[in-house]
Amino acid sequence: MKIIVIGAGIGGASAAIALQRLGHDVVVHDRMRENKPVGAALSLWSNGVKVLNWLGLGDQVAALGGAMHHMAYLDGRTGDELCRFSLAPVTDQTGQRPYPVARADLQGLLMETVGTENIHLGRELVSVVDDGERVTATFADGSTDSADLLVGADGARSVTRDHVTGAHEGGPRVERTYSGYTNFNGLVTADPAVGPADQWTTYVAEGKRAAVMPVTDGRFYFWFDVPQPAGLPYDRADGTAPLDEAFAHWAPGVKALLAAIDPGRSLNRVEIWDADPFPTWVRGRVALLGDAAHPTAPDIGQGACLALEDTFALATSLATNTVSAEDSLRRYERSRTARAGDLVLRARARGEETHGYDAAKTAAWYDSLRGNDGSGIIRGIVGNIAGSPVNLGVGSL
Repeated sequence: MKIIVIGAGIGGASAAIALQRLGHDVVVHDRMRENKPVGAALSLWSNGVKVLNWLGLGDQVAALGGAMHHMAYLDGRTGDELCRFSLAPVTDQTGQRPYPVARADLQGLLMETVGTENIHLGRELVSVVDDGERVTATFADGSTDSADLLVGADGARSVTRDHVTGAHEGGPRVERTYSGYTNFNGLVTADPAVGPADQWTTYVAEGKRAAVMPVTDGRFYFWFDVPQPAGLPYDRADGTAPLDEAFAHWAPGVKALLAAIDPGRSLNRVEIWDADPFPTWVRGRVALLGDAAHPTAPDIGQGACLALEDTFALATSLATNTVSAEDSLRRYERSRTARAGDLVLRARARGEETHGYDAAKTAAWYDSLRGNDGSGIIRGIVGNIAGSPVNLGVGSL
């Protein structure tokens, strides 16, 4: 079959690779005009890494992954260590080492594997028409493309989703909900004044967070969470000014991190939104994947991993069901909506606990971190991974 994939992000590109390796003719369209990934890095927990292994990219992805052996929480204002523990149990219990990766590195690898000749940039989707036999995508430049199936991996503001839910025909529209905080992220050179080079280090206080994770080439992926209203003005020329104000009185490690940021080189500002889980991912020969199907906050680090799980489930369904293409997509939908919805709500609950919306709840969380042996935190991380469908996968695709 010919299959159109809308979106060349982690979900869209990984789906394209899987579908190519099943023998399909795959064409990817993306609205971006050049390969400039949004966001500095992402967490690849064991379930996400296993999908990439299944795609045959295990060695390449491992080479991109940071050596993250420990996890620690520190008091944001004093720098005092609240707890520190090994992440080895995650590997032991899941059978795969997790690691953070720079988003540009991973997306570059995936797009290269898809093949640049199969990816068309500068194509902004405006409509989808499914006549029961062929699906036609129309783009803002007036061009069109038709195929047997269309996979919408076009992100949280998905145009494909409006087709699937019928919103473009006056049906219900999936509305996003502001999570209550803004995230600033980027890449800096690793600095022991901030945290050890093999550790996920998080400073917490006042409902705010400042954290670093190691990625390759001696770098830290950093992020700051600042609870604030949506829609506040920000000009890129402001650089780190909002962070300097929000974290001016924090520990020396946080000040060292702020001093290391080069806003012109690597600093992103993202308001965090999610959406209530919804059951309709498929309509006829059109299916949703990734953030188009489950916009989620990053509070449990499963956004990219869920998109990779979607890839595994979609490819498996198309490879193992023979009634019809539409039937295969419906089975894909049924295999994914409950799990994805559960993790979206877990991430939302985690964000509500950590960002001070209920001061007593966040204070109790801080208290629970003092002297914590990590067992409960590990149990939560593994719990997010345990239900992954990829645990059934064997070998490479």
